[in-house]
Order: sequence, then C-alpha cells, then structure tokens
Amino acid sequence: MAGLSTLILLLCAAKDVMPSSSHWKPTWPSYRVPVILPQSTLNLDKPQFDAEARLEVVSPCGPACHKSSPLPTYEEVKNYLSYETLYANGSLTETEVGIYILSNSGDGSQGKSRTKRQIYGYDSRFSIFGKDFLLNYPFSTSVKLSTGCTGTLVAEKHVLTAAHCIHDGKSYVKGAQKLRVGFLKPKLKDGSKGANVTNSAMPEKMKFQWIRVKRTHVPKGWIKGNANDIGMDYDYALLELKKPHKRKFMKIGVSPPARHLPGGRIHFSGYDNDRPGNLVYRFCDVKDETYDLLYQQCDAQPGASGSGVYVRMWKRQDHKWERKIIGIFSGHQWVDMNGTPQDFNVAVRITPLKYAQICYWIKGNYLDCREG
Repeated sequence: MAGLSTLILLLCAAKDVMPSSSHWKPTWPSYRVPVILPQSTLNLDKPQFDAEARLEVVSPCGPACHKSSPLPTYEEVKNYLSYETLYANGSLTETEVGIYILSNSGDGSQGKSRTKRQIYGYDSRFSIFGKDFLLNYPFSTSVKLSTGCTGTLVAEKHVLTAAHCIHDGKSYVKGAQKLRVGFLKPKLKDGSKGANVTNSAMPEKMKFQWIRVKRTHVPKGWIKGNANDIGMDYDYALLELKKPHKRKFMKIGVSPPARHLPGGRIHFSGYDNDRPGNLVYRFCDVKDETYDLLYQQCDAQPGASGSGVYVRMWKRQDHKWERKIIGIFSGHQWVDMNGTPQDFNVAVRITPLKYAQICYWIKGNYLDCREG
C-alpha cells in the first residue's frame, strides 16, 4: 500500500474525459475523484499566534525544481493531506485522514527578496468600480481577510484562501484567532436608504462589512513543508464563517491541464495593496505547470494572495457555461532559465486529491464530492 505504484494510482485515479477535437467549446472534463475521510482527531496545545502575516510567498524553486522532486509515497501523501483545525476560541486539533479509491464508483525562502510585487511590462490589472460590478458575480465572490489577504466564496459559509495568510509554516499568524472576512459594500449617503443610484463621474465609495471566522482548516503539507520544498504545493486553507454570507459563490473544480484551458488563460480578482479599497481583476496566459502548480505572469501586488484562480468552460451535463475555481494564487518564484533569472507568479492547482479534501471540508459527506 505504501509503494510508489500505489501513489501513482492515487494521482492518476481521477480519469478525465476530454471533449473531442471537433467540439468547439472548451468543456469541463468529467472526473471521478478519490475519497478522503478523517481517521482520528487529536487535541493539540493552543497556538501562540506569534507569526507575522506575510502577504506573499517567495521561493527560488521553479518548474524544473518541482518536476525533478521525487514523488511522495502513499504514507507521505496521507500525512500532507492530514490537517489542523483552528477554532475561534483558540483551540486546535489535528486530524489524520485515509485515502481511498472506490473501484466500483462507475462513471520562507532565503531567495532574492522583493519589496514589491512584480509587474510584467505594462500593468494589465483592472480596478473594478461601482456596485453594479462589485456586487455582481463573479467579482462579488472576492472577499478580504483581516490578515491582509484575499479569499473567494466557495459555499454558503466557506471561503477558500492561501494557507500562508493564516500560518507561516511554523506558527499561526497574529490575528488568526480573531480572523474576519470583509465583504465590500457601498457606503450609503444620508437619506439615500440604499437607493440604486450610480454617479458615473465618480466611483462609488465602498466599505467592508466583516464576518467572524468560526474555524479554519490548514493541510499538514503546508505546516510541515516550506516554500522551497513540498510546502508550496499545499498553500491553501478553508475558512468557515460564523454565519452565511448570502451571496452567490463560485464552485471549486479539478484543474484541467493548461493546454485545455480556454485560450490557455486564467483569471482572478484580489485586493492588491497598491490600490487600497479597490478590487483588482486580471487575466493572463499560463506559462508552465507541474502536477500541483500553475506558473504565470499575471500582474499582482501583495494582498492578492489567496485569490481564487478561475476559468469559464462549458458544462456538458447542464448545457451551460460555468466558472469554477481551479487554483489559489500563492506567491512568487525565481526560476533559473539556462543561467538567466526569470520570475513567475504561482497558483496552487486543485488536484483530484485536493478537491476531495476541500469538498469534504465544505460538505462533510464524501458522497457529495465524487465528481470534480
């Protein structure tokens, strides 16, 4: 069970069915994902919350570095997908998981430091103004974390974000115990009573309405790893809010190969630090990929970390177009390309195993998490 062949089976178990070359629409693949279930839960000592929040992760380990890393064993994968749960009262638990394939299912680096986020040539970001856009899907799914990062609504009470926004790999960050999620809303003028009035000459001023987080899940792959090694692959976390947010959310999906993405592009929106109070949207081409990461040069500044990376594709079963989150914007990597330093922004891909884990965190029932 612990052999390499078993792991390869796990990683390849989700068989994807791609549309035929004659099909003109970029279509969501059909996946059958593994099952990840809790096996045991242990109470841990309360954390100290003494780490400084980092709004980005920097690593010199690029695509070639990650591709040359040895495949983890089955037991290592189980360990990486085990997770810690932090509760609002400060208590902490660790949950070990089991990974199953249902055969009868049928169908912190010390690299080059950066004081600013990389902008690749012409700044291609777009600030989203006006409640007619900000309060409508898909932009309305982007939220701000009180630690300074961005998150995305993925269920009635759940937000997907980057693990490093909550935990630096060794300790939980200051403010993680009293973590809040901010929803951008228009400031009502005196006497307006919420009237739908838009002044085209000046962007409408917005404010954040905050909801406390009830609990947070962080995979052990991030806690045990670091940005130079396996940790970058597990830079994601799920937040459960204390009450429903009542907004339309975006579903998660298994990340297709980059060559199957519409135009080879990804999209995401975040609260970049250099544009305070603005939601900033961008899209760009994927330059490279590993099994766990997408490499791109989307313009971004600190604060955008944790943004949900999404694409829009045709869902054949429902005969409609649908956006899904296929990754989480993480940070920055320097890559040695034949002796010349090259830099990329990195997104963590939602693989079949990660989909099974995140979906179970949301739904609490693996039967609702069989199709990615």
